Amino acid sequence: MAGKNGKGPTAALFDVDGTLVDTNYLHSVTWWEAFRQAGHQVPMAEIHRATGMGSDQLLDKLLPAGRDKDADADIRAAHSALYATYWSRLQPLPGAAGLLRACKRRGLAVVLASSADEAEFNVLRAALDAEDAIDAATHSGDVESSKPAPDLVHAALDKIGVPPEEAVFTGDTVWDVQACEKATVRCIGVLSGGFSRDELTSAGASEVYRDPGTCWPRSPRAC
Repeated sequence: MAGKNGKGPTAALFDVDGTLVDTNYLHSVTWWEAFRQAGHQVPMAEIHRATGMGSDQLLDKLLPAGRDKDADADIRAAHSALYATYWSRLQPLPGAAGLLRACKRRGLAVVLASSADEAEFNVLRAALDAEDAIDAATHSGDVESSKPAPDLVHAALDKIGVPPEEAVFTGDTVWDVQACEKATVRCIGVLSGGFSRDELTSAGASEVYRDPGTCWPRSPRAC
């Protein structure tokens, strides 16, 4: 796959939740319960469509603008506690570790770029079990603004000193694609997070695959 410089990419950046680890629907149900506990009724379908944003932007998107925002921290804490009950059962998506290793074998720098906080990210990384293929990683604690802002993408590039035109990002949500558009990094979409092909391509994804297992080796140009 040619980069914007006419050459192949030198770095492969990856979202984690929903892209490499099967978590999106767990986030939907645990946010739903956290909202319910705080007195907010938010349909899970709406929550799912906001999954992939940072929690600050997710709350602003889903909850009334006139709410008491001082309570937001308690809602985030409730979600974190509820989601943590699943930590020991988290599973990588089919082919996820193999995709990272395939990119590594092709000589690409492999970077994880997650909107999770540090504790949650470490659990996701352990569930992925592909340390031999990971060159660098960044998470929400490393940036000021979360996706769809481009900060995480920029931080991932900075970790390895690669310009945007030499990288390709793989993600599962429109928020990943929008962040990449702002960072001028090519984005590949996967359907494993529950967003449709049309949603991802309309947002700007250059290619879309079913899951990380079909991203490679059936289509090695994706890496």
